[in-house]
Amino acid sequence: MPLATMPDLLQGALAGGYGVGYFESWDLDSLEAVLDAAEAERSPVIVGFGGMMVDAAWLERRGVAMLGPAARAAAERASVPVAVMFNEAQTLAQAHIALEGGYNCLLLSTDDLAPAEALAVTADLTARAHAAGVAVEAELGRLPDAAAGAEEGGEMTDPAEAAAFVAATGIDCLAVSIGNVHVKTDGWAAIDRSRLEALRAAVGIPFAVHGGTSFPPDGVPHAVANGVAKFNVGTLLKRVYAQALKASAASVDAAADVHELLGSRKAGDLTAAARAALQAKVRELMRLYGSSGKAA
Repeated sequence: MPLATMPDLLQGALAGGYGVGYFESWDLDSLEAVLDAAEAERSPVIVGFGGMMVDAAWLERRGVAMLGPAARAAAERASVPVAVMFNEAQTLAQAHIALEGGYNCLLLSTDDLAPAEALAVTADLTARAHAAGVAVEAELGRLPDAAAGAEEGGEMTDPAEAAAFVAATGIDCLAVSIGNVHVKTDGWAAIDRSRLEALRAAVGIPFAVHGGTSFPPDGVPHAVANGVAKFNVGTLLKRVYAQALKASAASVDAAADVHELLGSRKAGDLTAAARAALQAKVRELMRLYGSSGKAA
């Protein structure tokens, strides 16, 4: 089916009282596992790739342009609503490449910019993107990064600043900082529920929560009730996939047929167990977010 738009998916989530997952992939194998999970759960989904953990030079040379059309081709063959995202572009060059084909939603990381510059850059990108039929998510505030040893701190999203930012930029979705933490794998983040409530009172567009790996499951209903329509998950998926792949590799017989092991897409494919483990985890998260069974 044709790609779904991110605004349609998120508005549907707000109206239906559930969240849509953006389950970040790193290659086509992982992306197909996410799509298989969505079809098995009859869930809308956002698929795609991110720039945060990937070599920027490779992304700009070929990665962004190569991955987008492939993801779109796979998404358009799905039987559930799918949007295709380029998440956390690290440069404007990456974002502009994403506008040229494949993706129909994107986010440019601006947390290293001064507030006035972030607003101006986001407003310009949003105007260009909307003219190309691409939706824009933007971020306001700054998440702590557990990978950098900084689980505390960050900068919470201010409700008044958020309202002004949304009005000035015309973005479709706002990624908020409410205690969520990037790349945290040892326990749950401490979410500031009152801040989220204040943000919902000030801002009418859908919210996204990044750092879904450590977002507390018991906080999901409150988040959904207060405007969070999109949950981003990445680190957890790579860990699940890597653990299953490591186990598969350790059990390979030295005499195994390499054509069966690599790229066969058959039961003996080295990545088959890893895809299955990833699919199972994504299905579990879809049930947590309430999107299972919500595909039109």
